[in-house]
Amino acid sequence: MEQLFFDNWHSLTRTFVITIMAYICMVLLLRISGKRTLSKMNAFDFIITVALGSSLATVALNKAVPLADGALAFALFIFLQYLITWLSVRIKWVKNLVTSQPVLLLYKGELIKETVQKERITIEEIHLSAREKGFQKLKDIDLMILETTGEITVVGKIDSGDALALQGVKNFNR
Repeated sequence: MEQLFFDNWHSLTRTFVITIMAYICMVLLLRISGKRTLSKMNAFDFIITVALGSSLATVALNKAVPLADGALAFALFIFLQYLITWLSVRIKWVKNLVTSQPVLLLYKGELIKETVQKERITIEEIHLSAREKGFQKLKDIDLMILETTGEITVVGKIDSGDALALQGVKNFNR
């Protein structure tokens, strides 16, 4: 019980030095891996972020884990994220496995209630997204799309003859 607040100076010094070195190692690896590693997150990116954070905390606080082991874990997580994203832009089934599909929530001012319920979106979130884009009424919005990152995109008016950006949006076959 006497070691509840302080063990020894060696322990504090080790935590201080290892945490800084592990942090620098992670930042360097993330910079080397490219912008995609730090992009807006889908579920797969979130998992990698949590794993990296957990690994950093383990290396910083667990005296049984050397810095080299932690750096290897960082590198492996970042490499796996890089590999999966590299494969997902080249192989469709890998992309479908690790990312969701954007889905239409509102079309021409009318909510698609079954989709809104299925995606667990509240009416307050719908109204918030409309207000953020300067809309007072849902009737004035042609499209609302729940993106793969969980963000809601609001499109005021669409030109149905030139809707290339809407390809791949689930339920957009109207």
